[in-house]
Amino acid sequence: MSEKIEVEEHKHHEVTIEHGSSSSNGHEKIESYERTSDFESFTSDERQSLQHGTKRGLSARHIQMISLGGSIGTGLFLNSGQNIAVAGPAGALIAYLVIGFMVFCFMVCMGEMATFLPVSGSFNHYATRFVDPALGFSLGWNYWFSSVTIATELSAAATIINWWKPVMPDAAWSAIFLVIIIAINMVGVGLYGELEYWLSMIKILIVLVFIIIAILVTSGAVGNHEVIGFKYWNDPGAFVGGAVGTVSVLLSAGFSFQGTEIVGITAGEAKNPTKTVPRAIRTVFWRIIVFYIVTIFLIGMCVPSTDPNLSNESGDAATASFTLVFQLAGINVGADVINAIILTSVLSAANSDLYTCSRTLMALARDGNAPMFMAKTNRYGAPYWGVIVSSVLGFACVFVSVYSASVAFSWFLSITAVTGFISWWGISFVHIRFRRAYVKQGRSIADLPYKAIWYPFTPIFAATLCVLIILGQGYTAFSPQFSVTKFFANYIGLIPFTVCYVLYKLIRKSKVVPLEECDFDTGRVTRLEIEAEDEDEKNQPWYRKVLRFVA
Repeated sequence: MSEKIEVEEHKHHEVTIEHGSSSSNGHEKIESYERTSDFESFTSDERQSLQHGTKRGLSARHIQMISLGGSIGTGLFLNSGQNIAVAGPAGALIAYLVIGFMVFCFMVCMGEMATFLPVSGSFNHYATRFVDPALGFSLGWNYWFSSVTIATELSAAATIINWWKPVMPDAAWSAIFLVIIIAINMVGVGLYGELEYWLSMIKILIVLVFIIIAILVTSGAVGNHEVIGFKYWNDPGAFVGGAVGTVSVLLSAGFSFQGTEIVGITAGEAKNPTKTVPRAIRTVFWRIIVFYIVTIFLIGMCVPSTDPNLSNESGDAATASFTLVFQLAGINVGADVINAIILTSVLSAANSDLYTCSRTLMALARDGNAPMFMAKTNRYGAPYWGVIVSSVLGFACVFVSVYSASVAFSWFLSITAVTGFISWWGISFVHIRFRRAYVKQGRSIADLPYKAIWYPFTPIFAATLCVLIILGQGYTAFSPQFSVTKFFANYIGLIPFTVCYVLYKLIRKSKVVPLEECDFDTGRVTRLEIEAEDEDEKNQPWYRKVLRFVA
């Protein structure tokens, strides 16, 4: 086999791989291009950085574990109890079931696109390709703006660590933790993947231990040996506030699931993405059931919705619903254990937030939607400018925490929840265009490495529900009388997306990409790569195959 590689610096490079007799026409052309509009104006060092780009340093075990535990953080550990206090055990369970099903729907959509086109930056890049550059621009900056989630996590971390002993102000702890995660993200994806692997494992184990203990508590096997069962569903009741209470926690429940989409974003740096990404997507369903639905159900069984600790907004481990269940089981050191677990969880979530936002900024630069130097990577394959700029927004938590870390957490939660739902809507909407363009160009659905189940129901359901939640979650700002403060608190997350879209349309005057012109070839996984991945799997030792099956 011989290979001929021709590189045209201005627009694209073309790779021709000659197969000899193995192909009917003797060769196969695979085209790709540098995603920077003025690539030729860069210095030689800048060109080398862009050409090397990120590295595929995430193995199958990294992707699997990140998909399982990467999004478990403050939303589940600190916010789940308050949702039960607001909506009741049945109301909260219904809210988590609805959001969980929606997350599953848009994740299968994400999986189809990310497996076919495993690129860094993921869904905002897909929006530029398959819908409109204005949508890609606004989705990308909206998702980058969600890096304020870093502030959410670090504000929570500062509150949590001072629960032990307030030796330093919240702002000081926030700054220290931010410096640590910046250093991790500067080294490269390998260290990030390894850290997230072990941190995710810790989070998964604590959730599984909690589930076992909660079952023992509600069955009367431990604690005061009282069989609780559905006692608290009868008194004080399964619902609080009826349907209004259930609807009011949908946005907050969605915050607990945010970060799930990281599987699609890591596809550009995953080894064997056609194999690892679909496997990770398939675990999403079971993660939703076990880590969220079962957990929220058991909390509602063990702790009454009227327990004042559930609605306590201090945001520390002493009032976390997990801690309350441990205390019911007679485990008095539960608060310290949960405190340590929550601390590692929120730092893990902040680490993932910085990773995703830096990659999003890099993708924006490569699409010409951000300053070109943002696309540069260091020798480890880390987009260091993306890390630096993304972390600047995280420093907001340092200043806000000076006022109140708990208040900061509430505001940041509202902002990031809305921006997260916008991103999920974008994934679903873009997938509809992806499929329509794919079929319009005469391509076969059977050739897709991974196919979204129940299409077109899945993207339509997810996109519609996202819009309804985004627009309807701020109803309290209008009733019983209009409140300016509540209005901005509920809808401030819409501002980045709306402003970016309108400005791009006014300045660039972009148009919707015709279905016939959508690019399905640049960056796609080729048949040769799939065959190579299959061959690599066949040659793996038996014990690796067993471990993969178990995972």
